[in-house]
Amino acid sequence: MSAPTGLWPGLPADDAVRAPRRTPPSARPSERTWSERLAEAVDAVDAPDAVFAVSRYGRRILRSGGTAPPPAVPRPDLRYELGSVSKTFTALVLAQLIRRGTLTGGEPAVTCLRPDRAPGASPVTLAHLVTHTSGLPALPADFFVRALPAWRTGPYARYPGPRVVDAFLRHRPRHRPGTRWHYSNFGVAVLGHAVAAATRTPWEELLDEHVLGPLALGSTGTRPGGPGGDAVGHGKDGRTPVPPFDAGGFQAAGAVRAAPHDLLTFLEAHLDPLGAPPTDALLSVRTPVLRRGLGHRHVHTVGWFRHPTDRGPMYFHSGATLGQQAFLGFRPDTGTALAALCTRRFRARDPFVATAYALLAEE
Repeated sequence: MSAPTGLWPGLPADDAVRAPRRTPPSARPSERTWSERLAEAVDAVDAPDAVFAVSRYGRRILRSGGTAPPPAVPRPDLRYELGSVSKTFTALVLAQLIRRGTLTGGEPAVTCLRPDRAPGASPVTLAHLVTHTSGLPALPADFFVRALPAWRTGPYARYPGPRVVDAFLRHRPRHRPGTRWHYSNFGVAVLGHAVAAATRTPWEELLDEHVLGPLALGSTGTRPGGPGGDAVGHGKDGRTPVPPFDAGGFQAAGAVRAAPHDLLTFLEAHLDPLGAPPTDALLSVRTPVLRRGLGHRHVHTVGWFRHPTDRGPMYFHSGATLGQQAFLGFRPDTGTALAALCTRRFRARDPFVATAYALLAEE
């Protein structure tokens, strides 16, 4: 794994942020073509409810449908569970706190959570947690034992915040922090608790203050029952409804719910950081911070996966809960943002992520 010195280095030349181009190139797909492509994507995912929403240089197109009868509230107006896509919101919170000077990113998580404990020679820092280089596993060692009785209804709800913190304080990493990349819900959950403890501010308030408020995301939050109503998730069969997702102590890793238009607003801010309130933080989370894999082909920013295309990089993140899936992505080179949502649990050879990824990558 290769990572630059410091958490947020200067932007590389191939991802420089310039004044946004307001006029799309003449070669872009027509609005009708995009409408057809989104409608085809909705059909392809074969879910009870699906919404595919795209923004091209600020022009939005949404298409929805599904195998279930239309809900009382139109599908584009419902809030959907984002699962791990929530991590992109968490990354922006941390970036904003760092840009404001509240934190540095180099704080040992153990010191944030327990100021009386010595951090040790190689502590896990906030930067390690947000970049999945902490050495923590995907989930705590005892997670499955505690979650098994509610595996189909609410496994995360059985693992509250204090237990997440306790599991972290007891854990002994197998690898020195910062040396290996391993995707970890556990790590990002700990990050949320550490940041809340360091700032003496509940996680929900940090999210509201640093992301939802500045970007005016009024239909986004972490609890069910928000404005407009919430979409109902379904099991793998696409018919059996499942309860609303309860993230338990993993709020920072997967608790966010949002409506499609809010998600496009969130993505448009990443496309045009110079025009959004947390400008420096938005610039930060677009910056590559580590490379891994054979030939360092896998590139990661703070919060986003970054893949190359023929014309420039694309940024994306997917997520899933017990009964819903989400995919967010954006491409600065084409001024395109994509939000895709569906109400069916992930299954083997599921077409949802592949369909959404292809729409953005082949655009």
